[in-house]
Amino acid sequence: MSEQAAIRLQNIHKSWGDHTVIEALDLDIMRGQLTALLGPSGCGKSTLLRMIAGLESVDQGSIEIKGVDATHALPAERHLSMVFQSYALFPHLSVAQNIVFGLTVRKVNKHERDQRLAQALQLTNLVGFEDRKPGELSGGQRQRVALARSIVSGHDICLMDEPLSNLDAKLRHSVRHEIRALQQRLGMTVVYVTHDQTEALGMADKVVLLNQGRIAQQGTAQQLYTYPANTFAASFIGSPPMMLIESHLLPTAQWAGLKNSAMLHCTIGVRPEHLQLITPHPALLTVEVLQQEFQGAESYVYVQLPDSRTLIVRSDPKKKYAIGQLLGLCWDKSHSHFFQPEDGLRIDDATTLPAFRFPSAVAQCA
Repeated sequence: MSEQAAIRLQNIHKSWGDHTVIEALDLDIMRGQLTALLGPSGCGKSTLLRMIAGLESVDQGSIEIKGVDATHALPAERHLSMVFQSYALFPHLSVAQNIVFGLTVRKVNKHERDQRLAQALQLTNLVGFEDRKPGELSGGQRQRVALARSIVSGHDICLMDEPLSNLDAKLRHSVRHEIRALQQRLGMTVVYVTHDQTEALGMADKVVLLNQGRIAQQGTAQQLYTYPANTFAASFIGSPPMMLIESHLLPTAQWAGLKNSAMLHCTIGVRPEHLQLITPHPALLTVEVLQQEFQGAESYVYVQLPDSRTLIVRSDPKKKYAIGQLLGLCWDKSHSHFFQPEDGLRIDDATTLPAFRFPSAVAQCA
């Protein structure tokens, strides 16, 4: 096991009846890092977290925590703390009593409890709230109590399951920064489940993107955004996500040296910020404007392709487009990503594709 791996999952399988939730999953979670498990509802991320915690059994495979086999260990034997979406606070107990509840159950002496409580209150900006009940706190404050309870546990591995989903957008932003700052300050290993890519990309050292119980891609936020490994990652990461265009829709003038139409059979991905709308030209793909959304510093222009699919183009908000207007679509060839249509996997070997170019008449996009 790597010296830096706090948790190692090997060949993990989990099914409920005939439904496979997690399939043949391998993952190393590095010590001292925040690892985000990201994906749509039903992809298996919460189930995976619960298996790490010992709240769900593993059908096949192994779980190691700090180099020790914990596959069948009880939750209390795994020395982890958890922060839930629901806060899981006792309404009849004060903030201080909620924070040290676990220490009290474990019969930690009062002096040590008071020391840990004081540190946790300071770290989570809850000094002065010790005697309040959860019902007297805001959602963000209650989440900080849950964080403080995790801190006093003394465990250096923390599992978080959608901890911010009950908060409004403004609170999510501030508490997200608090969690990240705490994690870095304390050097904790955090496994963070979320369906919100803004949280994952903005907080995590490593993002693990799940799709139907498998890892679609893992790496830094920049790696997933810049080099999506497949069309699922391309269409999930980014807001708006990468736009996918079937290459057979492109005029042949956009492909240099084209001799065989079969060579065009791939999917091209381009980020919305790299697409350009210009005057229609026979050598360009023609699109029809469906609508334009003003978003302050930018606008999103929704256009329809010849195959009726919709693309989103990020545009200067000063430019105005009319519904039904026909325009030419182009982009710099260096911003093209190519994927196999059969399985959606990325094509990195440029020699397998014809040279991609735009004719001189639309050179501003080349």
